[in-house]
Amino acid sequence: MSLQLWLIYATTVFVLSMIPGPCMLLAATHGMHHGVRRTLATTFGAISALILMMLASAVGLGALLATSEPAFVAIKWAGAAYLVYLGIKTWRTVGESVGLKQPGMGAPHRSLWQLYRQGFWVAASNPKAIVFFGALFPQFIDPARPQFMQYAILCGTFVTFESAWQMAYAFGGTHLAAWFGKAGRGTLFNRLSGGLFVGLGVLLSTVHRT
Repeated sequence: MSLQLWLIYATTVFVLSMIPGPCMLLAATHGMHHGVRRTLATTFGAISALILMMLASAVGLGALLATSEPAFVAIKWAGAAYLVYLGIKTWRTVGESVGLKQPGMGAPHRSLWQLYRQGFWVAASNPKAIVFFGALFPQFIDPARPQFMQYAILCGTFVTFESAWQMAYAFGGTHLAAWFGKAGRGTLFNRLSGGLFVGLGVLLSTVHRT
């Protein structure tokens, strides 16, 4: 892979990664509830799922999902259902403050494993990502050169930008925590976030392979 080709890929991924989606919304929500440091666990979970998707696309699962309607639909509906479930759960937490947790107040404590797991499943909820990686990566692979190192560079670049943007959203969430932490605003934020997750789940259910 030439430097020029990598720069084109890096620019593409940089722009795509900044677009708000379920992972970015979750990062902002967790940043507001739990702070940037604890939201690292959420980001690690999401990145773990994305790495598995990239590996799956590399071994041909992306091609399978692109050609098998039943497999794609099954994964799509499972992901949509999870996002709707997450949205309803967030919506119903009407009594919780969104301020950063302090002794005796703030959002309920969640273990790092719980944050990691939620990040993982939100990222894994969209089968379109596997198809996307399967379509994107071959455009930047030089078949005349060893492919393993090229895939490693593509994956590493994507992970770097995706992680940076998720933490940027988490950082933004912490700065909104003080405003939303006031009476009544926490409920508003939870309902907005819940509604967005439900909306994303509904949108995901309408996604087609092409």
